[in-house]
Amino acid sequence: MLETALKGTKKYWLWLMALSGVIGVAFACYIGQLYFGLGITGMSRDVSWGFYIAQFTFLVGVAAGGVMLVIPYYLHDYKKFGKITIIGEFVAVAALCMCLLFIVVDLGQPMRILNVWLHPTPGSVLFWDTLVLNGYLLLNIIVGWKVLEAERNSVAPPHWVKPLIYISIPFAFGIHTVTAYLYCGLPGRGFWLTAILAPRFLASAFAAGPAFVIMLCFLIRKVTRFDAGSEAIQTLSKIVTYALIANVFFFMCEVFVVFYSQIPEHMTHLKYLFAGHDGHGVLVPWMWVSILLMICGIILLVNPKTRRDERILPYTCGIIFVGTWIDKGLGMISGGFVPSPLHYYNEYVPTLQEIMISLGVWAIGFFVLTILLKIAVTVKEEVMVH
Repeated sequence: MLETALKGTKKYWLWLMALSGVIGVAFACYIGQLYFGLGITGMSRDVSWGFYIAQFTFLVGVAAGGVMLVIPYYLHDYKKFGKITIIGEFVAVAALCMCLLFIVVDLGQPMRILNVWLHPTPGSVLFWDTLVLNGYLLLNIIVGWKVLEAERNSVAPPHWVKPLIYISIPFAFGIHTVTAYLYCGLPGRGFWLTAILAPRFLASAFAAGPAFVIMLCFLIRKVTRFDAGSEAIQTLSKIVTYALIANVFFFMCEVFVVFYSQIPEHMTHLKYLFAGHDGHGVLVPWMWVSILLMICGIILLVNPKTRRDERILPYTCGIIFVGTWIDKGLGMISGGFVPSPLHYYNEYVPTLQEIMISLGVWAIGFFVLTILLKIAVTVKEEVMVH
């Protein structure tokens, strides 16, 4: 099926060329980082995880969100998701590729990642995180490819694929749960030290991931003859609605517990993010925009009229995606490091090189996703014709 990716329209090739250009510029910046070290980034002694790990955290959620298509289709036999389940699986593949690349660029010396496997430490959460991430990536590649190949040949998938599908479901929950444990297992960081962090991560994942799939469905409908179907999109939008409400509710629970109990080390982080402190407030406008975007998303999705309007729905999913990205891709990481345990406010702002390298990783992810979706859509169109 790979040969289908070598045939496309002029716009298809221009898009791949544009992504390749971004990747080329980002690679040049990365060579500079390899030569000079992580000193080119905005990270410091107080903020040891920055923009790279923030993107990693968010994209793990996007990858995990694909399970919201797998569960209804494979466990509950919801046939309407039959056309778009493969999109969710391929989105997970691309997102996980970006996750792993963000880990590589964050290390400074990428070969050090091999130490996780050469010297395994089962007592480390990081060891289990690499295990579930690579496992879920492999499962999605095998399942997605074999199911698509079987559909192209008009035969049933091999019997051994079904158990892999069932195994992938706990892996999907596991990748974001274990990622949350990386943070809430650090007792010196009050902002992350909460049992509700893993549920918050999963709720935002099940909002951002399916929202991105909905946007892709509308884009694919516009540029190809493949249509995922309005009923499937509407069902998926309801999943996004409930997940987003849960995400905001969990955050409000955290706010209540922190401020009602007056826990100083917890309050300082939230105050810094939403009000700033003594002239330090670089993230304040970002965090308020995030909250407003998520609330607007809830209002537009809860209202049946605006949710069913397919002229509005893609933009609604867009603001939800951006809102959750700000919450987890900016606030979650910086908010945990600022202020430091000694209450020093050493703010973090990513540098231009850092942003360019991050854009390059995103471009690689979209390049992979474009190739995979080109194959999937071509197969779906061939099946429609026959």
